[in-house]
Order: sequence, then C-alpha cells, then structure tokens
Amino acid sequence: MAERSTAAVDVADNSGDDPLTAQADTAATDGVAEERKTAEEPAGTLEQKAVERKNGEQPSITAPELHSGHKLARRYRLEECVTRLDGFSSWRAVDEKLRRAVGVHLLPADHPRARSVLAAARSAALLGDPRFVQVLDAVEENDLVYVVHEWLPDATELTALLADGQLEAHDAYQLVAQVSQAMAAAHREGLAHLRLTPSAVLRSSTGQYRIRGLAVNAALRGITADRPQRTDTEAIGALLYAALTQRWPYESDAYGLSGLPKGVGLLPPDQVRAGVHRGLSEIAMRALANDGATASRQEPPCTTPDELAKAVAAMPRVKPPEPVFPTPAEYQRTTYQQGTYGHGRPQPRPMATQPIPQPPAPLESRAGKALKWAVGALLIAALGLGSWQIADQLLAPKPKDETPVVQQTADEKPEPPKPIAIASAQDFDPFSDDGRENPADVPKAYDGDPATYWQTMEYRGFSKFGNLKEGVGLVLDLGKEQEVASVDVSFLGRTSVELRTAASGASSAPTSLDGFTTQAKDTGSQVALKPTKPVTTRYVLVWLTDLPTTETGHYRGKVAEIKVMG
Repeated sequence: MAERSTAAVDVADNSGDDPLTAQADTAATDGVAEERKTAEEPAGTLEQKAVERKNGEQPSITAPELHSGHKLARRYRLEECVTRLDGFSSWRAVDEKLRRAVGVHLLPADHPRARSVLAAARSAALLGDPRFVQVLDAVEENDLVYVVHEWLPDATELTALLADGQLEAHDAYQLVAQVSQAMAAAHREGLAHLRLTPSAVLRSSTGQYRIRGLAVNAALRGITADRPQRTDTEAIGALLYAALTQRWPYESDAYGLSGLPKGVGLLPPDQVRAGVHRGLSEIAMRALANDGATASRQEPPCTTPDELAKAVAAMPRVKPPEPVFPTPAEYQRTTYQQGTYGHGRPQPRPMATQPIPQPPAPLESRAGKALKWAVGALLIAALGLGSWQIADQLLAPKPKDETPVVQQTADEKPEPPKPIAIASAQDFDPFSDDGRENPADVPKAYDGDPATYWQTMEYRGFSKFGNLKEGVGLVLDLGKEQEVASVDVSFLGRTSVELRTAASGASSAPTSLDGFTTQAKDTGSQVALKPTKPVTTRYVLVWLTDLPTTETGHYRGKVAEIKVMG
C-alpha cells in the first residue's frame, strides 16, 4: 500500500498528473514542503517520509551501500552517485571493456520492485529506438539488481536549457514533434514512460531530442497509471508549456520552474508570456486537455501521443530563425604621402579649403606640337577607315542560307540549376549478404524534412564501417536520364561521402560498386557534390565512406536530406 501512495505523490508533484490526485495527498506533501526548507535531502526521500508518516510506517528499505570504485561483473566501475532514493541508487560508471561512460541503476534483489524493474528494462531494451537512451544490460547478481544504460556526456537536460530561458519557437516545435513521435512509437509496442519530466528529456549537440528512463524510471518508483497514454500525453503537453513560457503548468513549483498563480486555473501559454507562437500554444493546451481552453478554441483534446504527433504534423511548420550576421566595420582608408612611408607618422591631409600646389607644366617645344598633330591625324584616319569597313559589312547582302549568329553578351548569365525530383531510392550495400541498411527509412532522406533521416547500421571499433566494408549508400532513381549538375547532402554529423553515377543509357541500377563512376568527393555535415562537368544519368549513388561518432562511442551515418540539381 505504501508503494502505491509513493506513486501518487511522485506523479502529482513532478509529472503534473490529475490534479485530483494531488489534492488527495495534500496532507502528506505539506509536510514535505516544510521539511525541504530545513533539510538537505533529495525531494523523493522527503516525499517517501511524508507517505510513511501518512500510513504510520517506518522506512524499511535502504539503498545498497556501495562506493566509488566498486566494480560490477568485473566490468562496470562505479564513479559517482547521482541519485539515492527509496531503496535504489543511480550512478555514473565506466564500462572498462568498451571504454565508455554508462549509467547504472542499483537496488537490492529483495527489493519489492526488483522484478518489475528487470522486466521494464528488458522490454525497453527490445525496443531499440535511437530516440530513446538505450538499455544496455539488466542483470541480477550477488543479491543485487542493476540496469546499465547509455550515458550521453554531450547532451543537455531540458531542465538546464529552461534554466537559461524559454526556447525559441522552432526549438519548441522540434521538441514536441520529436518527443510525441517517439512516445507514439513506444506505445505501439506496449511501453509507457509515466515519468516524462524535463530531466528525462535530453538534447544532443546535433539538436536531436533523446528520452531516457522509458518504463524503467516508473518501475523504480512504483508508478502505475490506469490511462498510460493519457498520462504521457499530458506530460508532453507540460514539457511544451514549460518550453514556451519557462513556467510549470500547475500551481506548484517544480524542476526549477515557477508554477502558475494560485486560483487562476490553466492559462494558455500565449496569455502567460508575450510573443508565444499561437499554434504551439494551442497544441500545448490540447495535450494538457484543459476542457475550458479547448472548448473556447473549438479544438478537441489530444489524449494519446499518436494524436498529438498528428496534430503537430498538421500545423504549419515553424521555421528556424534567420541567422544574424554582424555588421562589418566601416572601411577606414589609410593614406600615406609620398616619401613618408617607413619614416615616421604620415602627414595629415591638407584641409579642403587649402589649395593643393601643382607642379609647373613643362614648356612644349615646336617638335612636340608637331608630333601631337601628326598622332591626331593618324587617329582620325584610322577611325574613318574602320567606320567605312563596318558600314560595308552591314550593307552587304547576306546569302539566303546564312543564319545570323547571336553572341551572348557579358551581362547575360546562365540559367541557375533547377531541382530534379527523385522518383524513388533504395539502400545500397553490396558488401553484405542481405545488402540491406534500414530500407524502411530511405524515403526520409529526401522527404523535404531535415528533422527526419535515414541512418546506417551501427558499427563499432572504426569509423570506416568497423573495417568490415568500404561503405554503404543510397541509389537515387531520377525516373529518366537527366543532366545532373550537383547533389546537395545534409548529414547529422561530419561524414565523408562520394557522388557516383551510373553510365548513360543504363536501363537499371547497377548492383556492384564498379557499375558507378566517381564524380566528386567531400567531407562535412553540409556538402555540395559537383562533378567537373554536368553528367547525364538516371541513377545517382550517394556513397558514404567514413562515419561520425554516436553518443555511445560507436559509428553511424545519418542522411537528413538530399537534393539533386540539374
């Protein structure tokens, strides 16, 4: 019974669940608020004490007494304890076998929630969705249960981002779009989060949002929900609300954010802070399912992550802000008088009112004047002869079969390249048995949305595909032979790539790498591959040869957008 009450307090205080649940536990949480003012203990520990006081119980579960340097399975070395709460602890650790940082949750094997934590971790590991922080191991050993997960040192918690201020409209749009799509995919596999807080959402250095603690964080705290999809949807709405306003959408303060004023109800974000994007404000209210607000806007509430993802996709896309370039400094002309350079400071320029002395003109001799007249006469004769020849050419009759030649003037410019539509595409891996590299995601590489991408498989040890193959790529079918002037490719991470084309007249795409001719090479996250001269072809190969590092320390290529210009 104590475990169930813990879930109620945790959700009411931190996840913004049903306000009625929060009111039911007001008596317990009032003591928590007072105790937080006088004790330096984690909030969850104090809430647990409040629940135990409410039920007349005493604490009976303590976290395992471990220390920095302790090693699990002769592999995972504990470095720093980041959480100690309700009988379990969470650590930053090092996987000495793979030489990478990992996170570890630890609890006693006889903990009442040990079995559910193991089950949740193993279910989350089977999902394998890169939008979630991956569970790497879930083990019961030596009276301990531990769950090992990815550690992303380059990612930033949403809590830290909001501490600096509300997010730009484009960033908030990416947040709600990516998180709702990820949670919709998780719920399709029967997995819920139930503790989707700002500390559970991370933004990587490439701008991608990752979710940690899927199913596991709730299992560690014994949190359950009768309507898990509604719970996660409201949590996403709360995250978007906080991103737009830098306020928590409930009366209580949480996660370093101030709550709303008491007694005013749930105000739309665009009424809390000026300049908030109206469409995103409406999405936040539909996710939070406030009946009064949604009724006034005549929009139905979103009760599942899938409904929320579709609502976000249906709204006009929020464009990123235009880059701001610094104004160049005014050009300062530096003048030096002849004879002073290198010999002290330059002399000041004479004032405009002072006449500049001119050297006296040399006296012209009679021979000089005669030479001038002679040169002038020659010039006049030459102009006359040239004019007569031009007139003779213009007035002479032209043969009937002669076509006048129109020469391009210097002011005329060649037509700019135009985009060529990609009829279809497929992944290309001639060095493996099955020859498949995530074929279902190939359309995301040219769908016009840089937030979606096609990715290679994950390779370990070496950036050149683990030294297993020369590369992988995408073959683009242009529908018919066309002249290709360039191919622009956007990657997530610095990637080496080659542009290759099939021979003119090819009736089908080559199945081997030798069937394509290399036209250009480049490395970067935004590359423009231009052949030395336009190439006529139907099949274009974007061939990846060196991959960027992932957050896990492995290697994976991600193609966000491809544009073919002709």
